[in-house]
Amino acid sequence: MNNKFIPVNIPKLYNKEKANVINCVRTNWISSEGKFVKEFEKKFSQYNSRKFGVAVSSGTAALEVAIKALNLKKNSEVIIPSFSIIATALCVIKCGLKPILVDCSLSTWNMDPNTVLKKITKKTSAIIITHIYGLPVDLQKIIKISKKKNIKIIEDAAEVIGLKYKNKMCGSFGDISTFSFYANKHITTGEGGMIFTNNLKLYNKFRLLRNLNFGKVDRFNHSEISWNYRFTNMQASLGLSQFKRIKKIVKKKRFIGNFYFNKFKNNHKILVQANKLDYAKNIYWIFGIILRNKIKNFRKNFQKKLLSKKIETRPFFYPMHKQDILIKKGYFKNEKYPCSEFLSSNGFYIPSGLNLTIKQLDYVANTINKLLINKF
Repeated sequence: MNNKFIPVNIPKLYNKEKANVINCVRTNWISSEGKFVKEFEKKFSQYNSRKFGVAVSSGTAALEVAIKALNLKKNSEVIIPSFSIIATALCVIKCGLKPILVDCSLSTWNMDPNTVLKKITKKTSAIIITHIYGLPVDLQKIIKISKKKNIKIIEDAAEVIGLKYKNKMCGSFGDISTFSFYANKHITTGEGGMIFTNNLKLYNKFRLLRNLNFGKVDRFNHSEISWNYRFTNMQASLGLSQFKRIKKIVKKKRFIGNFYFNKFKNNHKILVQANKLDYAKNIYWIFGIILRNKIKNFRKNFQKKLLSKKIETRPFFYPMHKQDILIKKGYFKNEKYPCSEFLSSNGFYIPSGLNLTIKQLDYVANTINKLLINKF
């Protein structure tokens, strides 16, 4: 019996990391200027095999700046997954472009490469490749066709810090890649993100767009719409400290994922994401479960039952084509993406944070298995 509430995630911060933030405060450089921001950008870029990195205020800000910097033709099409957080579609729309959806695979939960290729038209200007929950998209076909047709690639690696695709770091592919440092990510700065590229012109564009594009001659005379998406020196000091233990973080995340996977692999009432593929090994940003049950509200009721057992869960992403605001704005009329809908209706994720103990992991897994056997 568990007497303590188990949340889906609590960031794990060590005393050394807290001390580094205090050191930053002592320098008095607590805003967006200071050595920690530059050092974090440099080290995280090198880690992801990129020449340039620019830290911004969030993963969403990173996506928006990335899209804006590419200067894509207005009203051109950008292919994105239906099964992802709404921020992807919102950034595309905000930049005056048209989002084109693709469905996901039931085994990987990622956008299906073959479906992506079928959605490419003469109007396609970019593809946003979003890696979901700890597994990468199978990139090879998409990268190959994008080069042939001169289609820009943005790799959204927010959920896969430390993951490799065919022995190459996720975040090193495409024209631009983006990351998030939100509280539940492998490296967290509370809020924050980073944009990468190997293109010097794009790098300089990122820097202008994140900082209101101040004028070169007259500082406060601005020539282009941009934003204040700056990243603070304090955030960077925390990110740098966590970056030093990235190998241990990845190891712990995989331990958690593999523990759950082995507990659930023989439970035929649930589906889980693939543990290992020929091109990647799951890094388990979160551990998700899909219930094999068509009873209405079964997942919601099951989540409520787990909450009564002091286990917090979160539902999966709501598909883009089902989002009220996007439908209201005239997007995705009568479009259907059955795999995305199935995942959204039946999927949820369970406690996956770095603070979890083996005892807690065991309790969560055993509780889920018992409830499903007994039909709760």
